[in-house]
Amino acid sequence: MPTPVAEVMIDAALVERLLSQQCPSLAGLPLSLVENGWDNAIFRLGDSLVVRLPRRAVAAPLVENEITWLPIIEPLVTLPIPQPVFAGRPSEEYPYAWMVAPWFDGPRASDIAPADRTAFAEQLADFLWTLHVPAPAHAPLNPVRGMSLAQEGPDTRARGRIAREPEHTALLLRWEAWTSGPEFDGVDVWLHGDLHPANLIVGAEGQLSAVIDWGDMTAGDPACDLATAWLTFDATGREIFLDRLSQGGATDEATWRRARAWALHLALILAQECEAGTALQIAGRRALDALLTESV
Repeated sequence: MPTPVAEVMIDAALVERLLSQQCPSLAGLPLSLVENGWDNAIFRLGDSLVVRLPRRAVAAPLVENEITWLPIIEPLVTLPIPQPVFAGRPSEEYPYAWMVAPWFDGPRASDIAPADRTAFAEQLADFLWTLHVPAPAHAPLNPVRGMSLAQEGPDTRARGRIAREPEHTALLLRWEAWTSGPEFDGVDVWLHGDLHPANLIVGAEGQLSAVIDWGDMTAGDPACDLATAWLTFDATGREIFLDRLSQGGATDEATWRRARAWALHLALILAQECEAGTALQIAGRRALDALLTESV
């Protein structure tokens, strides 16, 4: 699926004007376009900052959530996250909130071999251990993350995607088994909501240096984030990740069952809706292959 068309045209000249008007202390730093992503235009600002501006109205609340909530989440977790350095306001030229955040050097985990990601399996598990704490009642809502996958909407969509897969019989068997177990009945916890390898930055010695792109953050079932076990790691890394989070019964088998369902749900989306040959499409395909080796 191609990147959606921008509803607002954003170029370096516009960003420079916004900085000059609202944050003159940062105006004049070197500015360069990094990418026009699915939701945001990303500009590098100087050596250590990044400017993120929504390209579409549907993405505007996501940046607002990051501006509001990342300063609250940041003290909880064990890895750097893009806490806002400056929160930009809508203007006559640009209709949405926008933000300046730290720039994190290093490749994304999606750009390194799955076998090399094993080095940070325990580190990511520890990060989720600290993130998955009870969230406030007014935490951001996200209708497509953290909820029950047995609901009619996600169940119907997943079955439709499964039907398009060559191994549809085996995948459907797993989907039905993994969504038929006990539902999450605990307190809603903080979720990243989009914890695939492209949102993990790798630093020195193969360790994680940051977790980025929090636009899908919400509160709900921790199994949603635990799907990264299949999206990010190979069998060796996944075993280390699962063992770390299962120590002392911290994560039970019912949660891992739901995590497998979430991994299947998200892998189908990545494999079928991302452009063929891209890092995320490949991650989706690898996850589907891994899930087919899981017992029902």
